[in-house]
Amino acid sequence: MGPGRRTLLRSVVTLLAASCAAAGTLAQPSITLVPERVSARAWMFRGEPGMASAANRGFMSNAGFVVTGDGVVVFDALGTPALGRGIVEAVAKLTREPIRRVVVSHYHADHVYGLQALKAAGAEVWAHRRSLDYFASGLAAERLAQRRADLFPWVDETTELVRPDVLVDGDTSFRMGGTTFRIIDTGGAHAPDDIMLLVEGERTLFAGDLLFSGRIPFVGNADSGKWLAAIERLIPIGPAAVVPGHGPASREVARDLALTRDYLAHLREAMGRAARELEPFEDAYAKTDWSRFRALPAFEPANRINAWGTYLRMEQESLDPARK
Repeated sequence: MGPGRRTLLRSVVTLLAASCAAAGTLAQPSITLVPERVSARAWMFRGEPGMASAANRGFMSNAGFVVTGDGVVVFDALGTPALGRGIVEAVAKLTREPIRRVVVSHYHADHVYGLQALKAAGAEVWAHRRSLDYFASGLAAERLAQRRADLFPWVDETTELVRPDVLVDGDTSFRMGGTTFRIIDTGGAHAPDDIMLLVEGERTLFAGDLLFSGRIPFVGNADSGKWLAAIERLIPIGPAAVVPGHGPASREVARDLALTRDYLAHLREAMGRAARELEPFEDAYAKTDWSRFRALPAFEPANRINAWGTYLRMEQESLDPARK
């Protein structure tokens, strides 16, 4: 959609919203979400493949929830207020229990812009202490402005970024309705404020963007060394099912953990050697053997970006060993 058509659409929607407001109603886009069952008490909402866009309504990430018997715990809020309302409405169709808590995997736009709807429903927002750095950096305002332009009308001037009510730092546990939850602090792997949520007993893990099912991850400029360390911590836990940040739930968890671990290790080995030897990125990328991963979903859009981000990080680590 060109700038002229986007401006026209924005004007039309603004006029419609004003008309509805004058009539005593509020025009808000809506989405009906259908949860998929993961385990006895856990459910997930699975986003569509691809990048966030107005065409897919910003619905390209996952969220989940657990019905405890004394309230509902939600993990992540999806990427628009309409999607957040969709979570609230879908949960209400499944149970009369209120949504008491939302645990945020990390403050990336596709996981948090639904928070305002969950907050309005009475939920308490939990996130890592390092999420406050995101608000202080200026990046939060920049990303919201970008999303308002790219995802209009799903993200607009009424969209707000909700701050956490409770900050966690390090591993911690809590109970609700007889269910024990363990928050796992990854130490800043995919994002500085990454956390995962393990449902004890059922061994269901909400992993955020740290694990994917049968595809390569999006690494970008993430700290792949810390990411590998987080994966090593998960192996002895032995989750029975994993809800990733994108794509289907994993029930072959050992396979998917090994795939993600091996891919990250391959990136670090190849790009690390190139960085140490001062080999140009283009040459290093061209000569690296990607055959094991080339046929996997997301390879084409993600692998080159992953390699470049890892190359830059390995350059930094070679110059400053303290960053390792």
